[in-house]
Amino acid sequence: MQILPFRYLLLSLLFLSFTVLAQPTVPLPLGADGLQPPALSSPPTRELAPSTTPSRINELAQPRLPSSSMGLPGSGTFLTIEELQRLGLQANGLVQAARSQVDMAKAGVVAASAFLNPEVTVQAGPDNNRLPGIITGPSSMQRSITVNQPIENPFMRSARIGASEAIVDASRASFDQVRADLAALLRVRAYELLLRQEQADMEQGIYDLLNNVRRRIAVNVEKGELARFELIRADTEVQSAANRKEAAQLTVERARIALMQLTAGAIPVNFEINASLRNPVNLPPLETLRQEVPIVNPDVVRLQAEQERANLRISQEKASILPQLNVLYTNYQDAQFTSNIAGMSVRIPIFYRRRGEIDTAIYDSARIRETLEYRRYEISQLFESAWQMLQIAQRRVDMFEGGLIKEAENAVKVAEAAYKFGERGLIEFLDTQRILRGILSDSLLARFDLQSAAAEIDRLRAHYPKELLVE
Repeated sequence: MQILPFRYLLLSLLFLSFTVLAQPTVPLPLGADGLQPPALSSPPTRELAPSTTPSRINELAQPRLPSSSMGLPGSGTFLTIEELQRLGLQANGLVQAARSQVDMAKAGVVAASAFLNPEVTVQAGPDNNRLPGIITGPSSMQRSITVNQPIENPFMRSARIGASEAIVDASRASFDQVRADLAALLRVRAYELLLRQEQADMEQGIYDLLNNVRRRIAVNVEKGELARFELIRADTEVQSAANRKEAAQLTVERARIALMQLTAGAIPVNFEINASLRNPVNLPPLETLRQEVPIVNPDVVRLQAEQERANLRISQEKASILPQLNVLYTNYQDAQFTSNIAGMSVRIPIFYRRRGEIDTAIYDSARIRETLEYRRYEISQLFESAWQMLQIAQRRVDMFEGGLIKEAENAVKVAEAAYKFGERGLIEFLDTQRILRGILSDSLLARFDLQSAAAEIDRLRAHYPKELLVE
C-alpha cells in the first residue's frame, strides 16, 4: 500500500515552517533581544530496517509538550511574577538610590521654607583719656549691641518653596520610572527563564529520541543489516543534539542568574517561577490606553514637574528685583548715656536688575517645555509600536494554535502510517517530528513575544503591583 499524500503533505509543511521562520520576530523590549531558539539541525535522510515496533513508533510520534515545571534543579521556592517584582523592587540598589533622591528633595523643601536668621554684633572697649582726668573725668567702658534681621521678600519666598516642592514631584516621578522599568524588566526576565526552560526540555526530548534511534542503528549494524556509515551519521546527530542540550541548560542558568542579579540576591538559588508562557494578557482597550499613557507616564510627569519648577524659578528671579530690607536695632552704653537706635537698610537694584538670571530661567523653561512636548509624542509612538508588537505576537500565537501545529501533528501521523506499511523510512518520520518540534519552539517564542509586548505597555503606563510595596 502506498500513501501518496505523504510527500505533498511533507512538502507543504516544510513550506509553512519556512514561511513562519521568515516572518519578522517581535522586537523584545528592555534588553531582551537576542532570545532566539537554538537552531535545530536536520540529519540527512537515511533508511532504516523496519525493526522498530509499532508501540515504539506511537511513543515517538507523540510530541512532548514543554511544561514550566521541567528543567529546574529540584523543588524550591515558588514565586509568582508579582512576588518576584515585589522582592526586586524592595532589594534593588537603584530603587533604593531613587528613594533617597526623593528624601533629599523633601529635605530641600524644609531648607527652602526656613526663615532667615538674625545677625547679632557685639562691640565693647575702654575709653582712653586724651586730656587730664580732672577735665574728662575717670575712664569708662563702651558697649554696643547691634541686631540685623533681614526681611525676606514674600513673593520670592513662596516661589522658592514652590520650586522645591516641584523638585519633590520630579524626584517622585523619577522614582516611579525606575520602579516601572525594573518591574517590567523583572517580568520579561521571568518569562525568559520560562522560555529557556521550555527550550531546554525540548532539546532534552530531541536528544533522548536521537539516542534511542542511535542504539537501534547500532543493533542493525551489528546484525549486518546496515552499513557502519549509518552509525557514524547517527553518532554525529547525537553529539550535535547533546551539544544543543548542554547549551540550552547553560542558557537556563544564565537566565536564572540574571533574575537573581536584578533582585540583588533576595530570592533563593533554587527558586521556581509559578507562571507559564500561556498566561493570559489582560490590558484595557486601545482607546483607554491611548488616553492614559501620555498622562500617567512617569517621564512625562517628571518633565511636567520640572517645567513647573522652571516657571517658579522665573517668578523667583523676578521677585528678587524688589528692594531687600534689613531691620536694624542698636543698643549703645557708655559711662554717661544709654541709647537705643532703630533703623532700616535697603538694597536698591539700580545698576543691575538680574537680567541675566531672568533670561536664563526663561530659556530653561522653554527648553523643558519643548522637551516635554517631544517626549509626550515619543511615548505615544512607543505605545503604538508596543501595541502593534502585541497584535503581531497575538496573531502568531493564533496561527500556531489555529492550524499550523495541528497540520504538523497530522504529518507525524501520516509519516507513522507510512512507516508501518514500509513506504517510508524511520528517518523521514523523525524529520516530520523534528519539524513539529521546531514549530512548537516558534510557538513558544511567539508567546514570549506576546508577554514582552504586554510588559512594555505596562512599563509605559507605569503599571506594576504598587499595593505590594512598602514605602
